[in-house]
Amino acid sequence: MSPTHAQRLISSDDHVDLSQDKVKAHLHPRHHESYEAAVAQVEAELRGRNNVEINRRWRQQLDLPSTETKGFGGSERHPAFGRAGHTDARRRLEDMDADGVEASSSYCEVSAFRYLYLVKDGAAEATRAFNTALAEFASVDPDRLVVSYQIPIHDIDLAVGEVRWAASNGCKSLQLPVFPTELGLPDYWDARYDPLWHAIQDADLPVCLHIGLKLSMEDLARRDPTPQRAIFTSMVPMSTAEALGMWLLTGIFERHPRLKVVFVEPGIGWVTWWLTTVDDMAARQGYEFPSLVHSPSDYFHRNVFLTFIDEPNVIRQAKECLGIHNVMWSSDYPHPVSSWPNSQSTVERIFAGVAEEDRDLVCYGNAARVWNL
Repeated sequence: MSPTHAQRLISSDDHVDLSQDKVKAHLHPRHHESYEAAVAQVEAELRGRNNVEINRRWRQQLDLPSTETKGFGGSERHPAFGRAGHTDARRRLEDMDADGVEASSSYCEVSAFRYLYLVKDGAAEATRAFNTALAEFASVDPDRLVVSYQIPIHDIDLAVGEVRWAASNGCKSLQLPVFPTELGLPDYWDARYDPLWHAIQDADLPVCLHIGLKLSMEDLARRDPTPQRAIFTSMVPMSTAEALGMWLLTGIFERHPRLKVVFVEPGIGWVTWWLTTVDDMAARQGYEFPSLVHSPSDYFHRNVFLTFIDEPNVIRQAKECLGIHNVMWSSDYPHPVSSWPNSQSTVERIFAGVAEEDRDLVCYGNAARVWNL
C-alpha cells in the first residue's frame, strides 16, 4: 500500500459478483437441474417486478420522449463500473491497493436465500457449494478479503450445521435474510431461531443483514414512475426500521447478549431519529416492552452496528446517539455510490476536523473488532 495513504481503511461493505457456474463447480451434477430450476423461478419473479408501464405513462404526461426503462442506479457512469475486481479476487486486491483500503468485507450480489430453500434435491449441498465458492474468492488473501457466508433459515438444523462448518473453515462473517417473513418464515424473535443464535454466539461471528429489494415493497416499485425507481430505492434503507424493531424491541438481545448484528448499507441519519423515538416510547410515552430490561438504545449500543458510505455529521450523530463504536465506514465497491478510487480523499472530507481516535474507530477499528481481523 502506498505511503501516501495516510488513513487506515477497512471497508465494511463491498460486493463480489459470484456466477452460478462457480457455484455449480462445487455442486454434484446430479443436483444441477434442481438448483437451476430454483434459480430460474426466483429470477422470473424478480423480472416481473418492474415499472415499465407506469414510467411510460409518466413520460407521456410530461411530454418526455419514450425511452427504455433502466435498472437501478447509473453504474455505467461510475469509475468502478465493470471493474474486474468485482469477480476476480486478485484484481480486487489491486483496486484496494490503489484506493488505500486495507481490508474489505464483501457481500455477494446473489441473494441465495431467495432460492436455496426452493431447491428440491440437494438444498444442503447447494448451500455448501455456494459458500465454498465464496470462500474460494476470499482464499487469495483471507486476511484482507472477508466474505459473508449465506445461511438459509428454512431449516434450522441445516443452518446450525452450516454455521459450525463455516466457523471451523475460517469464516469471519455470516449473512442472513433481513426479512424472514419474505420467505414465509417467522420473524427473528421466534424461539425457532434460538439454536441458531446460540451457535452464532459460540462461533463469535457477526450476523450481517444487507439491505436489498424488499419484496413487500414491490407495489411501490411498480408504481414508481421515475426511470430507475428512485422513489422506491430511497425507501429501501429506511425499511430497515422494521428489522431494527424486531431485533431491538422483542428481547432477542436480552436472551442472546453476545450476538453482533450488522445492518449493512442503511445509512445512519434516519436511525438517529428512530432510536431516539423508540427510547422515548419506552421512557415517556407508556409503551410496554416486557421482554426488555434496559432501554432499546442500550441493546443497540451493545449488539448492533451500522455501515454508511458518504454522509454528513457522522461523528456528531455517533457521539450524540448511535455510539462511536457502532458505526463503520464503507466504500460500497463497485456500486454507483462507491468512493472508489477516491476513498482516501472522501474520508478526509467526511472527517475533516475530527479527532484521530474517533476517525480511526469509524474507518477501521470498529470493523476490525466486529470481524475479528
